[in-house]
Amino acid sequence: MMYRKLFLSILAAIALACLLLFRHRTAQGEWRMVHDEGTVFGTLYHAKYLYDKDLKAELEAELQRVDASLSMFNPQSTVSRINRNETDDADEMLGEVLRLSFRINEATGGAFDPTVAPLVNAWGFGYKNGLLPDSTQVDSLLSLVGLRGIHLQGSRLTKGNPLSVLDFSAIAKGYGADRAAQVLRRHGIKDFMVEIGGEVVTEGVNGKGEPWRIGIDKPDESTAAASSGLQDIISLMSGAIATSGNYRNYYVADGRKIAHTINPLTGYPAQQDILSSTVLAPSCAEADAFATAFMVLGLEAARQVLQGQPQLEAYFICSDEQGNCRTWHTEGFGKLLEARD
Repeated sequence: MMYRKLFLSILAAIALACLLLFRHRTAQGEWRMVHDEGTVFGTLYHAKYLYDKDLKAELEAELQRVDASLSMFNPQSTVSRINRNETDDADEMLGEVLRLSFRINEATGGAFDPTVAPLVNAWGFGYKNGLLPDSTQVDSLLSLVGLRGIHLQGSRLTKGNPLSVLDFSAIAKGYGADRAAQVLRRHGIKDFMVEIGGEVVTEGVNGKGEPWRIGIDKPDESTAAASSGLQDIISLMSGAIATSGNYRNYYVADGRKIAHTINPLTGYPAQQDILSSTVLAPSCAEADAFATAFMVLGLEAARQVLQGQPQLEAYFICSDEQGNCRTWHTEGFGKLLEARD
């Protein structure tokens, strides 16, 4: 009996060694942690993955396809041509993102709305800058805002008002991270992290064999944001996470701070208690869009939305009436937080 137990123990050890060897070796050679980086959507991307070759060209080709579909800053993109009423043909990516936008728009009571672009533009963000709008201009632009005026039948997209435009900036980075992750999964890669402008998709473990560590920045308005430190760190083995915040993208006009998150329901910059909204979701596109919507809604309304969205976990950095920062998170998100001194 003792020899049999010893034999089984040795057999189990051999099986484990073979599994690890298979995980880290292919017929083409040793697997290593590859690190690719570059620019896309006007920001940086990073991809780390355990594989035996570099897939940078394939990753960037996929990201360029996303850009060619969804970028407002690419005049030949599908969304740009739709906005100029040159076509009503929505490609596969735009259709997928628009259908997700419809769902999140409904779930958030209209707080997430990719037709808000004219207002974002009028307030000095987006693709054109100008004087601040008055109430008459805001009311006029609100007539162009609302997904209720956008219809998608098959691949045909129609607009109730030809002056309405679509801007997927609040979901495109997350969607791009999802598409890059799909490239890696098609190659059978089990350990990776993709990050585009702070929106992240992870799976498996990092080069040390540990969960991926994702930092949540402190809401520091200084331009030296990199030196502001981290509010918290989470350990994530599989998931998609995105953060939205007003503490960096803003300007001051007539003594007041104008933040880049525009409330599509009122037409004015969102002035809520949430300084930073971080969302964990099944897809990064979903996380990206909900994070933006929660910035518009504020803490109490965001918590109500979360009750009806069990697939989401969230972490908010908020400002109280005295201007002090505090945090709130869902129970599931709290389990991911690393203990800190």
